[in-house]
Amino acid sequence: MKTGQTPTELSRRSLLNTVGIGIASTGFIGTGSAQETSDNSRHVVGTKSRYGVDVAGQRADAVDKEIDFGKRGKAVVGDFSDEALAELESRDDVRYVERDVTVQTLGQSLPWGCTKVEADTTIRAGETGTGADVAVLDTGIESTHPDLTRTLGEGYAVVDSDRGEEPWNDDHTHGTHCAGTIGAVNNGQGVVGVAPGVTLHAIKALNGDGSGTGGDIAEGIRWAADQGYDVLSMSIGATSPSSVIEDAVKYAYDKGVLLVAAAGNEGPCDDCIHYPAAYDDVVAVSSTTIDDELSEFSSTGPEVDIAAPGSDITSTVIGGGYRAFSGTSMATPHVSGVGAVLMANGASNTEARKRLTETAEDIGLDQNEMGAGRLDAKAAILGDSDGGDGGSNAFEVVTTNASDVSQTSATLGGDLTGLGDYSSATVGVEYWVDGAEHDSATTVEVGSESSAGTFTTTVEELEADTDYQFRAYATADDDTVTGSAVAFSTSEPAEAPVVKTLSPTDIEHEEAELRGEVVSLGDADEVTPGFICWEKGDQDDAEYIEDFDTDEPEEFDEDIEDLDDGETYVAVATVTTPDGHRIEGNRITFVTAE
Repeated sequence: MKTGQTPTELSRRSLLNTVGIGIASTGFIGTGSAQETSDNSRHVVGTKSRYGVDVAGQRADAVDKEIDFGKRGKAVVGDFSDEALAELESRDDVRYVERDVTVQTLGQSLPWGCTKVEADTTIRAGETGTGADVAVLDTGIESTHPDLTRTLGEGYAVVDSDRGEEPWNDDHTHGTHCAGTIGAVNNGQGVVGVAPGVTLHAIKALNGDGSGTGGDIAEGIRWAADQGYDVLSMSIGATSPSSVIEDAVKYAYDKGVLLVAAAGNEGPCDDCIHYPAAYDDVVAVSSTTIDDELSEFSSTGPEVDIAAPGSDITSTVIGGGYRAFSGTSMATPHVSGVGAVLMANGASNTEARKRLTETAEDIGLDQNEMGAGRLDAKAAILGDSDGGDGGSNAFEVVTTNASDVSQTSATLGGDLTGLGDYSSATVGVEYWVDGAEHDSATTVEVGSESSAGTFTTTVEELEADTDYQFRAYATADDDTVTGSAVAFSTSEPAEAPVVKTLSPTDIEHEEAELRGEVVSLGDADEVTPGFICWEKGDQDDAEYIEDFDTDEPEEFDEDIEDLDDGETYVAVATVTTPDGHRIEGNRITFVTAE
């Protein structure tokens, strides 16, 4: 159980030590202990009032930013002399003075983490998180990655990218990897996220070296909260607390955001959870292996709320590719994605957090290692729980999605979830042409397994442009179990049009100008651009707007009226092909004037 952590106080308003923050993955440069900022004059001054901000600004040699946390107070980030800091520290309207932190990165197959938490089952059930907004506070997200471009919404650059057209584009790769685990789309290529229907929002608060400041992190958290986003995923960590980040965390939590953060990669260690994960208002995530053991690098401590797969997780990386990395950074987005599905279904941030922990599976680790247990998407979302007793060991196998599908080959597989009373089982797959008699199926034996886990095999010499079905099986003695049939196609996919939603302009009390861009026509001769717009949380009453055709890529806009004052709306640019197929772009939210 978490307890509130505060810096050791030398006085009522003590000068806090520097905090170093890193992205919690073992496969990236920048892992290790906290690093003191190289600029010793850069500090954060937390104030109680606007007047305190004005005084701090007057005493500063240079002001980088001001951050408003509502009722909690305000903060000024800038360069201060020692004399100015001493004066500010003695003022009654100053809550804290601390050196600004240095923030660093901590070091279509269905990834094993998705199947381990049974997100493949929830996806097949249609629970993909559509309608939820997830902010990824990190190094940015690659805006052109084929698994991410159609699910990306509005982004925000606290620091600008050195790569790509968008200022929030990823120039490191860590943020793109985390984003893919949350929401990579189910498009028949690459990987699939645990919540492929969510809208992802990049908050780039770390630069291309994977470093930034506590003030930048706090600004990013506050921005996400002000947009009304549902989930904030933070695969970052620091070994010491930061008051300005804690201000931002509490501000976001009070606005209804589910905050999820990495426990840290200090393991093996005891009582070593990083911040912001250690704060009470944040879900702290430790990391487990494919065998449900604690990852050797995972930090542990009483603040851990839940565990999730974090070792050797394959996901998206910059350049349009895929790689496997390990870290509590990789565990965190699994929890963020499942939390987003819960909030898409109407749960509040507190209800979603409770549901995540109440349905977690007891995998036999200490509470300091796994918290309530290992994430169970199926139990949390569909209500199909093993009762928190470590799960059923029944003899069962689950069919996973096909991957690396070409016109003549595909990778097929399954997940042996339990052996029951058997010591081992022979596993494999069987596949057949869709619509043909099942007795014509081709059986491929993969091998013998003595423990639960995933398995795959690549089948060759398939017929081009053909729909297939396949399922996984497991046999022990005379007992055979099979998974559900899953479809795949060797048809060469048509190139679909690409549309992008641009930020609305001229936003007033009851109206706004929606904007979009036809990026590509694909294989279509012409398309009909348009928009879908609805008040957030009320998609059933969405308004559809289409009024012209185009035969070339171009930007387009449309005025929308009769909106309500001070409400959050969701806008999606669309294009419709002549055969009636509608393609949706990314989602963008905006707030009308009050």
